[in-house]
Amino acid sequence: MGDKINVTLQTRELQGKKVARLRKEGIVPGVVYGHGFEPILVQSDYNPLDKVVREAGKHSPVYADIDGKKRLTLIKDIDRDPVKMRIRHVAFHAVKANEVVHAEVPIRLVGEGESEAEKAGLIVLQAIESIEIKAKPADLPEALEISIEGLQTTEDKILLSDITLPKGVEYADIEQDLELVVANVYEPAALEAANEAAAGEAEDDPSTVEAEHGSDTPQDTQAEESRPGGKLQDEPKQSNVDANK
Repeated sequence: MGDKINVTLQTRELQGKKVARLRKEGIVPGVVYGHGFEPILVQSDYNPLDKVVREAGKHSPVYADIDGKKRLTLIKDIDRDPVKMRIRHVAFHAVKANEVVHAEVPIRLVGEGESEAEKAGLIVLQAIESIEIKAKPADLPEALEISIEGLQTTEDKILLSDITLPKGVEYADIEQDLELVVANVYEPAALEAANEAAAGEAEDDPSTVEAEHGSDTPQDTQAEESRPGGKLQDEPKQSNVDANK
């Protein structure tokens, strides 16, 4: 882990459709929830919160100061405008320093451009970008790193089993498939042909048009507060959330 990531939050009074007013003023609504306390509606100025989200993602602990009271949290959900990609809502899950938590961490390829495969004109493509792990907050890594310098031919690949987990870190799924392919090596011509074939299939499938232009969730409904947690974490009681909309 790197330096501590801190965020200052204020308790929020505006709820439901009224939060649209906050967004117009450059303020992002959010919620902090966890075991043993009622969900806390919060808000923050956009720029500092955006910086925290970029630094922490959903895998690094965030030390939240809520009206002077500090809580250790993980960002559990980030809702963005589908067009402008601006943050519309953030859900923080309060955790304890000595408890094991689940987090999705990025997988980072190290040594790009240095492998014999790349030097021979081949292309290394990452197949999976992240994986869910479990650890105490202080042990959560910023990323799981694996070197690709040993790749030489199109027969070579990087598997999940090639990654060495840091001390205190385990995969969240106890039956995790360690044969999962993390990166492959391709001939440029073969890769281009595969991409063209995939593009042609997509153009022939009318459902892709609907997917690309799907309906947007109204910004002022705050549907994102209905399930800010996730099945692996503590979530606020539905009755409490409904009352906060």
